[in-house]
Amino acid sequence: MRKKLPKNRLLRTLFELRGNPRACTYTEPMWGLSMNLCLPYATVYMLALGMHDVQVGIVTSIYMFSQMIFAFTSGAIIDKLGRRKSTAIFDFIAWSLPCLIWASSQGFWFFAVAALLNGTMKITTVSWDCLLVEDAPKDKITHVYSLVMIAGNLSALFAPIASILVSQLTLVPAIRILYINAFIIMTAKILILYKFSTETAVGRIKREESRDKSWGQMLSGYKGAVKKILSSQGTIFAIIISILVEIVSMIGMTFWQIIASRRIGVPDTLLPIFPMVKSILAIFIFFTIVSRIKQSNLKRPLYGGFLSTLISCVLLISITGTGVWGYIALLASLFSEALGMAVLHTLRESLVAIHVDPAERSVIMALLQTTVMLVSVPFGYIGGLLSDISRVLPFILAIVLLLIGLLVTALYYRGQPQEGLN
Repeated sequence: MRKKLPKNRLLRTLFELRGNPRACTYTEPMWGLSMNLCLPYATVYMLALGMHDVQVGIVTSIYMFSQMIFAFTSGAIIDKLGRRKSTAIFDFIAWSLPCLIWASSQGFWFFAVAALLNGTMKITTVSWDCLLVEDAPKDKITHVYSLVMIAGNLSALFAPIASILVSQLTLVPAIRILYINAFIIMTAKILILYKFSTETAVGRIKREESRDKSWGQMLSGYKGAVKKILSSQGTIFAIIISILVEIVSMIGMTFWQIIASRRIGVPDTLLPIFPMVKSILAIFIFFTIVSRIKQSNLKRPLYGGFLSTLISCVLLISITGTGVWGYIALLASLFSEALGMAVLHTLRESLVAIHVDPAERSVIMALLQTTVMLVSVPFGYIGGLLSDISRVLPFILAIVLLLIGLLVTALYYRGQPQEGLN
């Protein structure tokens, strides 16, 4: 069968995956039947329950603050419990429980509590990432992350379900049903991944080393990781790129629905169609463009990712209505965003995996995630304030951040012929 497979690198990697990388990658499409059905409506659902833009921004900042706290402690927790167990426990706390709260939400405080719980996902961000790559072939890391991104974008196939429910039941009752569905599917995903995964080799070593250590001793070990981070230009660069991509992603995820619905005038029933189109475009881009990226040279792809995302923001803020040209511009914006973010999300993960010391991966990634969240936390509130003034201002902020990304990339690669050497 393998002889008949296309020569596409991603497809070959997909069929050659074994063990934990296979378990992690193959269960990712379950996002499409669960959380990704709800996400296109998340912020307009808040507005429909009586919240305003600033409150939406505050909830986002609470979520990011919670992420920051749990990102910092994640390294110690993961080394103590193991990658596999940490992923199962905190996926349930971060996703299954908040789904029940979102499904029964009556206003701001429900979303605030759910945001605090949801922030524990930063523990599983690290533990799941370790589970994914620690036993994976090192020369396949970029392709593995691309496959994970593709799996997430498979939600496009199920987006019409949300649209049909909203058109038949109206927004609020439909989204409540979708959150209950997300609870069921996400819980099943957690159980399946736990059954078909094993603790990684590094995870077993770290768990044994930490068996007799107190939490204070575990956290004190962060000092050595800080020194390793500060001595590596590549790791510092990876952190800066992660911060910029995180903030731009947060702005897009939180405020795209608001500008599309409240400024451009896209009907609520059509909101899931555009993320569906973006996801289909992203899948196509992964197989045709991202699969050709060489892990040894990431400079040009980074330039392209920042520039393409910048163009998407410029196009989006230029749209003022839903006429023919408005929809054409919106589709062009989605294509540019799909291209840019597909590249940037893959490369930010790859940069971290390339530069982080494997023996200290969990601790360094915990500190990296903490730094990213610490810088990003205020931007949810800032974005809400800007959106209250004008729905275009959050995306002007994103444009500024993307320009900074281009500048940082140019400075880092000046005089550096190869990737992954610092």
